[in-house]
Amino acid sequence: MRLTTKGRFAVTAMLDLALHGAEGPVTLAGISERQKISLSYLEQLFGKLRRRQLVESVRGPGGGYHLARDASRVTVADIISAVEESIDSTQCGGRENCHDNQRCMTHELWEELNTAVHGFLAGVTLAQLVERQRTKPVAVIRNHPRSHGHPIITA
Repeated sequence: MRLTTKGRFAVTAMLDLALHGAEGPVTLAGISERQKISLSYLEQLFGKLRRRQLVESVRGPGGGYHLARDASRVTVADIISAVEESIDSTQCGGRENCHDNQRCMTHELWEELNTAVHGFLAGVTLAQLVERQRTKPVAVIRNHPRSHGHPIITA
């Protein structure tokens, strides 16, 4: 099973949007800079997120994106699904043809894993991820008076 960068970046970008959205619409350029994700890649992802009604765009000066619904009503599974990401641990992609065009002996095991992973991701909301980030210690770079101009990283 593999979650590709498409799904990871979509979740990261949505979390960034949720964290910064209280200040008004969030630009993709801002997300790109903070998260080190290509702007053109974000444009593709946000097109899909908008079509699935997870985000809304605001045009004009001061424009950008905001969540289309409350963060407590957006799950990680919603985000991954919106960008057409499939988390599938079967070798055959669910087609049941991985063993000489037949279902392999462990197909049910991998399907059960898929169900468990999807259930886990469907149980994690964007609001929960925001709360985790807000309560997490973050490293801050400061110039301490006794550091003689050299930055000191503190938690």
